[in-house]
Amino acid sequence: MQMHFSLEYWRDEDWFVGRLKGVPGIFSQGKTLAELEDNIRDVYQLMMQDEESPPAGSQVKELTVEA
Repeated sequence: MQMHFSLEYWRDEDWFVGRLKGVPGIFSQGKTLAELEDNIRDVYQLMMQDEESPPAGSQVKELTVEA
């Protein structure tokens, strides 16, 4: 299944740095825009794998936070 996201990116000296908007924790960098895009895809896939297979013995608890 393909997902579509907005990649927000900027230049930091010689690097392209970026993040996926709306997906917390997905940041990366690359020497070229194409390298940044590949790195962002890799980070996203790694994060989704972690979400699908939690560590052994992990537990889930609902938490309420006031905004």
